[in-house]
Amino acid sequence: MRSKSFDGMVCSIAGVMGAIGDRWGLLILRDLVCGISRYEDFRKSSGITNATLSDRLRHLETGGLIERRLYQSHPERFEYHLTQKGWQIAPLMPVLAQIGDRWRASGASSPPLKFIDGKTGSEVEWGFFDRKSGKPVNAQDIAIAAGPGANDLVRWRLSHRDKKKNETRQHRVRTGKKE
Repeated sequence: MRSKSFDGMVCSIAGVMGAIGDRWGLLILRDLVCGISRYEDFRKSSGITNATLSDRLRHLETGGLIERRLYQSHPERFEYHLTQKGWQIAPLMPVLAQIGDRWRASGASSPPLKFIDGKTGSEVEWGFFDRKSGKPVNAQDIAIAAGPGANDLVRWRLSHRDKKKNETRQHRVRTGKKE
């Protein structure tokens, strides 16, 4: 069952999630990034049902993330390819995979995928970097601030973070714990 649309929500994350659709949409995008492009190959890769796969492919196409290309006329058969917009989601794949590796989510004894620089062959890892200095930034050190497109609801969400910070600081003062 599909959940309601995120239309009208001022949230970039919700907008991307709405374009992807659901977990099946994300797995289809994973497969496309890996080079899979045909219907039966998507089925083999994920075990997805025909009805769900057809629905998700239509959703991703409507959202502009993929495009269909005819590769056989009789009977008509299509391949699916990432659009430029769809390729913008590709960086999520190593991030999700490497988090899953840290959690040992695949059940494999070691990571099932390696991400490498196609030019040098060196392994790559995701991370955050300060735009000015180029230095790495720990995820725990990243702060979130309202951007120029923030509305009242976004600012309300962020006010909870500030409230929690103050409560944590007060708790540390009361208990004598250092930050």
